[in-house]
Amino acid sequence: MKQLALFLSLLISGHLFAQQLFQKKKSLLGSPFEITVVAKDSVQANQFAEMAFAEVTRIEHLISDWIPTTQISKVNQQAGISPVKVDLEVFELVERAIKISRLTDGAFDISYASMDKIWYFDGSMKSMPTIEAINNSVAKVGYKHIILDANHSTIFLEKVGMKLGLGGIGQGYIADKIKVLLQKNGCTSGLVNVSGDINTWGKQPDGSDWSVGIINPMNKNKVFATFPLNDSAVETSGSYEKYVTFYGKRYSHIIDPRTGYPAIGIVSVSVFAKQTELADALATGIFVLGVEVGLDLVNQLKGIGCIIVDEKGAIHASKNIDIKKFK
Repeated sequence: MKQLALFLSLLISGHLFAQQLFQKKKSLLGSPFEITVVAKDSVQANQFAEMAFAEVTRIEHLISDWIPTTQISKVNQQAGISPVKVDLEVFELVERAIKISRLTDGAFDISYASMDKIWYFDGSMKSMPTIEAINNSVAKVGYKHIILDANHSTIFLEKVGMKLGLGGIGQGYIADKIKVLLQKNGCTSGLVNVSGDINTWGKQPDGSDWSVGIINPMNKNKVFATFPLNDSAVETSGSYEKYVTFYGKRYSHIIDPRTGYPAIGIVSVSVFAKQTELADALATGIFVLGVEVGLDLVNQLKGIGCIIVDEKGAIHASKNIDIKKFK
């Protein structure tokens, strides 16, 4: 599970307004889920919240690789055997995921689920896996072996034993879908937080923007910057609590799907974008790519911002983010 260097700063005025802020929390997808809406009363707020909860469940039963009856599970079950017809929604999500794989040169790859589990971050590992075990662990991974047929809306995994896992993009996708759904149903302002994948729209009751505080995982008691979120999203991936150390080197729980080795050098990545889906996938990819290559990628992408905290606690930001401005 992603470890998050993120918390919400909801700045609420003490004045009375016709619209009020309501918040509901629930455990969904095996993680905390939080919906915050501006509504006229608790009845309307509860209606919005129930819509959001139902949307999470609907999408989970399409794309989860843990539920054996989902379309993604069926794709996995037919790996190396035959293509599987899926809903256009699922097909297009996988199609976009592959585009991000190309963009990140495979640092983000939804076929990561094909990896053999050889790294453990629960304190039980006493020695590194062998080079042979590491190489073998990613033998079935590779987004280029995901074959899409747009004419028939099918997905085929070329290798027996291949698996898709949408954990690195699915939560962001869900946050985006909830935002669109609630807007269509009359919710003019809100914030959805799917285990740290955050998307916002509208304003708070006092007219202010939603805001998010970013912390340095090496000093969790201090917020180093607070950013306004105006109809936009943010996602943070981190490894500051789940890692192992061998020979003085810190290995994070986020594995490079290209090599089988854990990512090194970074403890947290926060990505700002218009869509949570994109922020979600890019955060994972940047974490694997490292500080220099990750920032170089972000600096070439219009409308994307990024903050990286490295393993020494140093803070790095993309060219379009002036951290001093938001301290």
